[in-house]
Amino acid sequence: MGIVVHKYGGSSVADTNKISNVAQRIVESHKEGFQVVAVVSAMGKTTDDLINLANSLNTDPNPREMDLLMSTGEIVSCSLVSMAVASLGFKSIALTGEQAGVRTDQLHTKARINKMVPERINKELGQGKIVIVAGFQGVNENNEVTTLGRGASDLSAVALAIGLKADRCEIYTDVEGIFDADPNIVKKAKLLPYIGFEEMLEMANYGAKMQPRSIELAAAFNMPIVVKSSFKEGKGTLIGGENTMENDNRVNAVTVDKNVAKVTILSVPDKPGVAVSIFKPLSEKGISVDTIVQNAGSNNITDLTFTVARSDLNSTIEIIKDLIKTIGATGYETNSNLVKISVIGTGMQNNPGYATSMFGALADSSVNIELITTSEIRITCIIDENQIETAANALHSAFGLSK
Repeated sequence: MGIVVHKYGGSSVADTNKISNVAQRIVESHKEGFQVVAVVSAMGKTTDDLINLANSLNTDPNPREMDLLMSTGEIVSCSLVSMAVASLGFKSIALTGEQAGVRTDQLHTKARINKMVPERINKELGQGKIVIVAGFQGVNENNEVTTLGRGASDLSAVALAIGLKADRCEIYTDVEGIFDADPNIVKKAKLLPYIGFEEMLEMANYGAKMQPRSIELAAAFNMPIVVKSSFKEGKGTLIGGENTMENDNRVNAVTVDKNVAKVTILSVPDKPGVAVSIFKPLSEKGISVDTIVQNAGSNNITDLTFTVARSDLNSTIEIIKDLIKTIGATGYETNSNLVKISVIGTGMQNNPGYATSMFGALADSSVNIELITTSEIRITCIIDENQIETAANALHSAFGLSK
């Protein structure tokens, strides 16, 4: 009997009616002959509510206490889903991340999974039970509860699928699968039946609704993921498991990432060691930096620009403030009214014309480009957030995705 891992997001378990629907889906999979492990997120906006509650009492709460607080949302939802499954006449048990065997490093609020110890899950499956696991959480070697970062129930599900040697991981959400653009922005967006790990990773990093670390992990262990709707029937999107032929060079998707802020450190001394003195403190606080640009300097002075997630901007500013005098810079500027818009596809680096087409389409639509960054399968422009809809539709049309 094969094992399948389901994952249900917050919108899928937002109320008791939706929880009953999830329970029915889990039971249907069990009836098909699978041993089922389901990972669930917190109900609706519970995590946001818990964060706001904490901040109303303490504007700088201890990360350890925050992890303990935030983990409760998933515990509530997994307990309720298990009760709903049991009400349908099937044996079920709810487990916390710790009980499920998720072992992490020491970093609170953004912990990384070190290993999976799924003995308890295997025991419960062996007794014929359906297992419901609280996503987004684990425990470190000091038995402290940790959380894996926002949206990391996807990561929990993929890690469990790998640890259990499951047949596949199924991610259930409020959309029908992965689209070639955000259907809320581009009305002609189309569902992708398949996308490779590499392209999906770029899409996840640049705005698609998947947790990037989950795609990295799935790719490393070749664990296929199927993304489906919790509310509609359909095949969804298969991530991984197929090869794209080299002659199929084309743009597959346009993505938008609204969670971006730009930071510019002014008049930085252009000498060895300055960059590491800036970026090391950021990395030590778990702040990821993207799109680094150093302007051509004169008189050994330059401006250094980089982007971070908007959610990390305040923490970044606090670190930068302390560094300004130390490194001999004159000040800093920030802008959080920006978005990243990307075109993603195979063979970009070795085929001319993609960048020209992208820049031309944006220029024709009077969209100004602030910064540009590229990879082998992606071109990203940072633009004003007020031009999202114009830019996304222009690029979707320019690369023939509307056909």
